[in-house]
Amino acid sequence: MRDRPQPSLTTGDLLLRPFRESGDEPIVMAAFADPDIRLWNLEHEADAARAANVIARWRARWTLETGASWVVERDGLAVGRVALRTVELELGLGEIAYWTLPEGRGRGGTTAAVSEVTRWAFDDLGLHRLELRHAIANPASCRVAERAGFVLEGILHSSLLHANGWHDMHLHARITTRPS
Repeated sequence: MRDRPQPSLTTGDLLLRPFRESGDEPIVMAAFADPDIRLWNLEHEADAARAANVIARWRARWTLETGASWVVERDGLAVGRVALRTVELELGLGEIAYWTLPEGRGRGGTTAAVSEVTRWAFDDLGLHRLELRHAIANPASCRVAERAGFVLEGILHSSLLHANGWHDMHLHARITTRPS
């Protein structure tokens, strides 16, 4: 991964581009200010400096070969983030994560972005298995996972602490030998 720049990806009317070193802080600030995103993510309350640090950490994952994050854009407007994280290249494993800003919800963009990053992870990185976890109380994320071809494998009880307490999580997975 680190031997080449992180690619931009396209699918339909979406552009998935790497976060920029500077200038993308308002996207992260908007996400962490959104009540729906705050409910399902521990990182929030971002001012510009904190947002810059979060972006720097996401960008560093590419060089460390542990992940990649993309801004999801539609018609030049940022509508979300999709990420490949906890990558273990030697084992062929990774995890998909995402959030969607209000202006991007309900149009199928998150499913399309997750599907495109999944395709890229399998075809270009050569990963074998991708996992996707979400709080059971978040049915919208369950729909994204299912529509992107991730099969529900089980429940991880009380496995993630959110702002409102411990949550059970669905574990979905997709492997290269199982079609979407």
